[in-house]
Parts: sequence; structure tokens; C-alpha cells
Amino acid sequence: MSDEREHKSLWTATTPLPRYPALSGDLEVDVVVVGGGIAGLTTAWLLKQEGKRVAVVEMHRVLSGQTGQTTAHLTELLDTPYDTLVSDFGEKGARLAAASVRASIETMAGLVTRLGIDCDFQRVPGYRYAETPAQVESLEREASAAREAGLLCSLTDDVPLPYPVLRALRVEDQAWIEPRKYLGALAARIPGDGCHVFEDTQVTSIHEGEPCKVTTSRGVITCRDVVEATTTPLNRVLLHTKLYPYRTYVVAGRLEGPLAPGLYFDSEDPYHYIRTHRVDGQEYVIVGGEDHKVGTEEDTRRCFEALEDYLRRRFPATEVAYRWSGQVIEPADGLPYIGRNGASHHVWVATGFSGTGMTFGTLSGMILSDAILGRDNPYAALYDATRVKPAAGARDFVQENADVAFHFVADRLSRPDARDLSEVPAGEGRIVEVEGEKVAVYRDDGGGVHAVSPVCTHLGCHVHWNTAERSWDCPCHGGRFSPTGEVLNGPALKPLACKKIR
Repeated sequence: MSDEREHKSLWTATTPLPRYPALSGDLEVDVVVVGGGIAGLTTAWLLKQEGKRVAVVEMHRVLSGQTGQTTAHLTELLDTPYDTLVSDFGEKGARLAAASVRASIETMAGLVTRLGIDCDFQRVPGYRYAETPAQVESLEREASAAREAGLLCSLTDDVPLPYPVLRALRVEDQAWIEPRKYLGALAARIPGDGCHVFEDTQVTSIHEGEPCKVTTSRGVITCRDVVEATTTPLNRVLLHTKLYPYRTYVVAGRLEGPLAPGLYFDSEDPYHYIRTHRVDGQEYVIVGGEDHKVGTEEDTRRCFEALEDYLRRRFPATEVAYRWSGQVIEPADGLPYIGRNGASHHVWVATGFSGTGMTFGTLSGMILSDAILGRDNPYAALYDATRVKPAAGARDFVQENADVAFHFVADRLSRPDARDLSEVPAGEGRIVEVEGEKVAVYRDDGGGVHAVSPVCTHLGCHVHWNTAERSWDCPCHGGRFSPTGEVLNGPALKPLACKKIR
């Protein structure tokens, strides 16, 4: 199985990783970790240190999923403002959230030092800045709440950017990292002593029991505990009502002038996030943003164009060398869901990281490894995956799930993109009406036509064509498929059904 990503991130393009074998038959271990990203690899490594036999199972290649698309900001500045966290989780909850992210950053820093990982880890200040009076007012409220939560921060008018801003919230002791170098080093230390890393092995079902059985495309793994460290858990229908998938976009340009090291976030909605990175003596400025709900942007190439324009207008950079996109999962109440899955005894989940997946992914490993080992963790209750907070995010919960219901009905009734195969350009996909039935049709660069059902195999919504990544994306729960229907990422487990057309 291949990861057919159209655009490779700066890290993927410049940091090759060794291949790991596919599972080759049935196996027995203590813990199966589904997903080879930061949450999965951190959990597996921590459990191995405690003597557990662990198998990491990755559908494509390790770090080819959402972790490979990160911009690797390690920051206490969360997507959910601290004044909102105080309102929804109380002052104690906001302080715990801040402390947990700080503990995550320090855990990563400690591993870098202890294991001697050469991964460009660097401590830098973080800036959330305002460019309008209304943004300044909001920033001042956030500064007060962030200080109360325990962040080492201050308001400043001195922001080392090449364009003017009104004010900024400066947070000390943030960090950045080269994610594939860091996690590649963790992955390399997992195999051995009864532990494994498997690539090109898709999990097709999880049966909870004593023992649990994880069925894959290449064999069955028997274990005591299962960790679902995927972007969205596999077919956890109730949990999916609290998870909202968004696409996010990144460009990296060759920097032609100075830019002070730091993590920068503007106050737009959706916001932009900025950092630099040096590869082989060349400095790049990395700009991300233009987020939108999966499957709702008519031409996703526009998002890249908007970011490139933003980069060229604001920074001394003309050549855009890399562009890539990723998927972030927004939680209903503003914090991730990490812990035992609802109604489960031995299945654990980690999801809903928003735009700070590196820190929350590491935190997931800390919380889940403690839980499986029967140890208390000071942050476990805050991130309890079964929690229900009716007041927090209620408006978003209603709106997002209304959107799911809308797409389920409206996409079936909407007019097709085309009524004849000749209207599908090379390298593009369209929903075409063929003999009275809607079909998802892709024409490859050589002119060959590939037809699949537009019905997502998760819960039956219709997929939409993603022009930038050349994929079929489901707007309901974020499932993505290759142009020919293979699963790129869940929650879907099965490919889109093939269709025979003339």
C-alpha cells in the first residue's frame, strides 16, 4: 500500500527514513499501537522502556501521515484561548492544560538530550500578535488568562518581524524541532526485545476481549491492550460526533533576509503560523494557515496561492520551494480526547489535537503509557476521552453535526460536477452522472479513466474531489481516499467500491 501524497513536506523531502517490514502472519504482544505518528511512536517507546512487548502498526509508512505534515511548533499557546479554557474547564483546568503542555515540551527536550538525538531542537520565544485594535483587546484578555494559567509571558510592542504589528503576547521558553529526525530516532529504538514496527499493514478491525484481537491485512495480532493513535479513531461513531476534521496548508520559501528565531502566530481567523528552518545551509521561512473544513473548499489550490501571496508580501522570500497540506482534528470542547474509549476496557484513544499535535501527541504517550501500566497521571482526568461537557463548545457541536447531516442528504441530491466523461480533465476527478447514477471519476495523466463509488465507506456520506492533493475527501468525518479509491486515512477502513463504466 502506498501513501499517494501529492505534495511532500520539507521534512519528508529532506529527511529520508529506513523502511520497516510489513507484518507477515499472526503475532502475540502485550500492546498494539495503531498509527506510526508522534502519539503512536511515543506511546510505544515509553511502554518498551517499562518492559512491555509492543507492536506499532502503520497503514502506509511511519511518519507519512499527519505528523509528517506538521510545522513542529512546540508551544503553550493553544488553539483554544486560555480565557475560554477558564470558562469551560475552570481555573484549575486551565492551569492543568498549561502544565501538561509544558511537561510535554520538557519530556521531548529530555529525550533529545538523553538519547543524543540530532533533530535541531531549539528553545525560542513564541509571539501571538495583533494587527488591529479589536485584536489587541482580545490579546490583552488572553495575556491575563495565560499568566493566571502559569505561562511565563508578557505583552510587548517589540516584535522582531519585518512588518509592523500593534502588540504581541510573548511567551518564553517555547521550542521547535525537526520532526522526522526526532521521531525517526524513536522509531529506530522500538524494534527488538519482543517489540516491532510494521509498515504497509492496514488494520481492518479491532475486537475487544481478553485478549484483544487486531485484524490486519497481513495477519491477526493478539494483545492485552490496543491504542488507536490515528488522526481519528477507527469507526468510533460516538466519538466522531465530537471531532471535526479540517485541512491546513503550508508553504516554505527560501529566506533572503534576516528573521529572528521564534514561533509567530497572527490573530486572523483562521490564523497563520510562522517559523524558520535551516536545511543544508539554506534558511527557509515556513508559513501555514488557510484552514477549512474537509471537503468544503471548491478549489483547494487557492489555499496554497493565498499562502504564497502572504509569504511574499511579508517576508524577504521570493521562491516557494515546498508546499504541503495536512489534516487537523478539532475537539468539541477545546481539548484533546486521550484515554480509555467509551464502553471499553482495553482500547485507548488519542485524538482531537487541533493545531498543536506535536505537544499533544507526546502528552498522549505520557498519559496512555501510565494508564496501561496502572499508574496515576496528573493530567488524565482533564483529557478523559469519555467526558461530556454540555456547555463547552455546544454551539460548535450542533453546527458541525448539522453540517454532517446536511452533507449526507444534500450531496445525494446535488447536481453532478459533470454529465459526460469527456468533461473530466487529465489529472482531475469529478462526480459524474453515468446512466442515472453518480460515480466518482478520475482521469489519470495518461488519459485512463478510473471510476469508484462516491459513497464513503465509513458512514455513507459522499466524497468531494481535492484538487491540491488529488484525493477524494469526505466532508463528514475527514476520511480520505486516493484517486483510485484506496484509503489514505481513516476513519474509513475499506476502499471506495470500484465501478464499471463504459
